[in-house]
Amino acid sequence: MELLLTLAGAVALLLWGVRMVRTGMLRAFGQQLRAVLNAVAASRAKAFFAGVGITGVVQSSTATAMLISSFAARGLIALPVGLAMMLGADVGTTLVAQLFAFDIRWLWTMALAAGVIAFNAGQNDQVRNAGRIAIGFGLMLLALKVLGDVSVALRDSSTLKIVLSSIVAEPVIAVLLAALVTWAAHSSLAIVLFIMSLTAGGAIEPRLALALVLGANIGGAVAPLAALSGSKVAARRIPLGNLIARSSVAVVLVPLLGPVTRALTATGLGPASLVLVAHTAFNVLVAIVGLPLVPLLARVATRLLPEPPTIADPRQPQHLDPAALETTSEALGCAMRETLRVGDLVLDMLKRAQAAFETNDIKLVKELEKADDTVDSLHEAIKLYLIRASGSDMGETDARRFAEILTFTTNLEHIGDIIDKNLMELAAKRIKRRYVFSSEGLAELQRFHARVVDNLRLALNVFATRDVDMARRLLQEKANLRSTGFDAEERHFARLKQGRAESIETSSIHLDIIRDLKRINSHITSVAYPILEAAGQLRDSRLREREPTAVEDGPAMQIDAAGRPVTAATRTPGG
Repeated sequence: MELLLTLAGAVALLLWGVRMVRTGMLRAFGQQLRAVLNAVAASRAKAFFAGVGITGVVQSSTATAMLISSFAARGLIALPVGLAMMLGADVGTTLVAQLFAFDIRWLWTMALAAGVIAFNAGQNDQVRNAGRIAIGFGLMLLALKVLGDVSVALRDSSTLKIVLSSIVAEPVIAVLLAALVTWAAHSSLAIVLFIMSLTAGGAIEPRLALALVLGANIGGAVAPLAALSGSKVAARRIPLGNLIARSSVAVVLVPLLGPVTRALTATGLGPASLVLVAHTAFNVLVAIVGLPLVPLLARVATRLLPEPPTIADPRQPQHLDPAALETTSEALGCAMRETLRVGDLVLDMLKRAQAAFETNDIKLVKELEKADDTVDSLHEAIKLYLIRASGSDMGETDARRFAEILTFTTNLEHIGDIIDKNLMELAAKRIKRRYVFSSEGLAELQRFHARVVDNLRLALNVFATRDVDMARRLLQEKANLRSTGFDAEERHFARLKQGRAESIETSSIHLDIIRDLKRINSHITSVAYPILEAAGQLRDSRLREREPTAVEDGPAMQIDAAGRPVTAATRTPGG
């Protein structure tokens, strides 16, 4: 039992090491890798070698598949080119496995020490990511050392001999078993290295090892297809085409495992080298066969995964690419684009809200209520996406942008709620009771509403550009709108004193609309605060120092109907 637990722990350590190296590489060089993929998108040959090189660096064909698929989903690369990149990625992942054919496991102590020092002492994200890569590399070497020791012990295990003897004569079962384990582990590299350790320790014989290698390669092609199950069809066609290519070659090789094993054994290769050579040879063979047939693979993948009927569901996010989650800055960019989309929806709701007060169209009220459901769904999707993107350490810049996006999308959701649950309730009440605003009151509401709409447009630009001057102008608009609101209320009270019938019956609705629009404007202008604070253009407190005034010792202050102090300037209504 202790031996099996040690084996499970070593495999888990190996998987975690591969993940750390992959994550560190993507965070440190994710933008550059995307730039390389974009640059070679026009040539199939260049795409193949780019796939080899990038996967050799990232150490994961699954990660490369996610990158390539994200490009295909956006229409940046054609499907045949993406498949050529993927075939190159399959070859690239074998280069890393070849590195471990050398006896470098003793380097694990140095790699871990250097990685921990760089990660803890690093002053910027690049150094910390380099430390993460070194730690992952050290964990992989340590895991392989433990696996080697366990494999030697397993060689004499009667239980393992019984298990392996049941599948040694059933290569198809061995292939399927390895494919299932590799899909669960999401790393063909880790499983191939595990098979190498077991073979080197004499725990499994070469013929069974080759069958397991075939299964690991099939499972490695299944992993990205499963990971992209919720993505666009264009993104899923690339891993599907790669799975077809690998599976087709594997099916042909399964009956030939005996002759292939004898041929490789005759070369004098050691057990570990035999596994790695077989792994590399298989992927090179897939590339040789698959590259000329890339157009055919593209047609088959398209036939198996046709475009679904174009029924657009506005509640489904359009920019939250799961493939971008490995790189925080890219994921934040996706969240920002989706938030701007929500902003456009809320802007449309706000513009149409005024029409609900000017017409008797109850259908429009219902439509705006449904629009708020869409905003709520997208807000939830963005929030969950941001949580997934923040699952690991973020730099200071990314952390600040994360907070800005989350805060702004939450404020947009609040605006949608105010329009739905407050303004539309008022609109429905006006329609039901057949109230009519006075011409002056309606004109005031239209002007006030137009100011808020303009502020929301400005806020979306501030959010997208983080321009300090625009942020200052937006914050100044908050004070201006507050003053405009007071003036509108004063004029409304003046009409009430005149006994205007329309003003009297719509008074509560009129004042509530102004109140709700001011609340909306407060949510709108909040986007300016973090930008101005980062630029050092906000005071610590907006309150002035308290100074004694004559009013404090004077007579009691008069209060008007709106609850404001009466001064010489406000005794006479402004219109």
